[in-house]
Amino acid sequence: MPPQLPRRTLALLPILLLAACAQAPAESLPATPSPAVTQTTPTAPAPSFSEWQQALRNEALANGIDAAVFDRAFAGISPDPAVLKADSSQPEFTRPVWEYLDGAVSSSRIGRGRVLLAQHNSVLQRIEQQYGVEARILVAIWGLESNFGSNIGSHSVIRSLSTLAFEGRRQAFWRTQLLAALQILQHGDIPSDRMIGSWAGAMGQTQFMPTTYNQHAVDFDGDGKRDLWSSSSDALASAAHYLQSSGWQRGQPWGFEVRLPAGFDYSLADPEQRRTLTEWAELGVRPLSPTGAAANARANLSLPAGHRGPAFLLLDNFRSILKYNNSTSYALAIGLLADNLVRPTTVQGSWPRDEHQLGRSERIELQELLTVNGFDPGPADGIIGANTRKAIRALQLQLNWPADGYPTQQLLQQLRGR
Repeated sequence: MPPQLPRRTLALLPILLLAACAQAPAESLPATPSPAVTQTTPTAPAPSFSEWQQALRNEALANGIDAAVFDRAFAGISPDPAVLKADSSQPEFTRPVWEYLDGAVSSSRIGRGRVLLAQHNSVLQRIEQQYGVEARILVAIWGLESNFGSNIGSHSVIRSLSTLAFEGRRQAFWRTQLLAALQILQHGDIPSDRMIGSWAGAMGQTQFMPTTYNQHAVDFDGDGKRDLWSSSSDALASAAHYLQSSGWQRGQPWGFEVRLPAGFDYSLADPEQRRTLTEWAELGVRPLSPTGAAANARANLSLPAGHRGPAFLLLDNFRSILKYNNSTSYALAIGLLADNLVRPTTVQGSWPRDEHQLGRSERIELQELLTVNGFDPGPADGIIGANTRKAIRALQLQLNWPADGYPTQQLLQQLRGR
């Protein structure tokens, strides 16, 4: 996608909307109103879509977009209610990591990926030679992002981004993406009627956002266009270029499953706790199979389902995948799918499938209760980030529980009872 929504944005000039006009008070009112008499300055009405579009057109042309390119792109464009609904919806429940992996690393996807890995071997080897990213990783990204090019989305990218920039959340971000999309059209890579993608504007077989496209898309098949929609060679090479820029190290694994010793200090399962593989071995952490990783390679320990689930050591290449999509479940799926494309690989640790995941409202309640009880999880937004996990660990240590930083129903019930 780099959905996640891309980290690279263009610098934008602020847009001046309609200014409010102050009205003079009526002569019958005192110059200094009493507390019971207040004066208000009317707020300027929000611009209509056509007014907003004209302001955008002025900005786009000032930034080098041809008037004809802009006008063709916006012919017949109006806000898309379905995009606004998708932007504003926050699902109450999300799939636990094991359910996500069941779908992402399915036997059918593995089988299809192996076929395509062989079919595209020549191109993939050339891409790997140029960018240093292994073929299996690229095919795994291809599989997860668009089901190997079969599902690239059906929304008009210009309409989606216009809708979001006009009245969605984070309008400045979406405006940046919209201007970048116009730059793609200006470059001539694709006509506006073929520029389709997800509701959020992610495009092509590797689901690049427009700013990511402008920085990392490449013309690998040599036809003069960076075509991530129809050219699998361009799409795969562009993903490789992106990962290379994100620090990918050829020949290094993304990570591997490990066994932890009895009595292990689970508080060490923290992204900030990075050690060499030698140092992890000294703590009794053992790979379940040969890794091929250098002893001085640095890794952090991850317990994606808490201490009851499997454990993984994650190396620098895992962080490169996170820059593509900042989701541990996604990056884990890429790694496991890539491994399975070359040899059967199963997670040997047991997932806690009997565990009921906290819904969004429960995660918010957990954060609020952590704050009330003197811990500091950060904003109560339902996102279990580093600060929330740190607060959970502090509570778990206080309770003499395994300090894995993982939110559970048991932990929420404990806080409710306080």
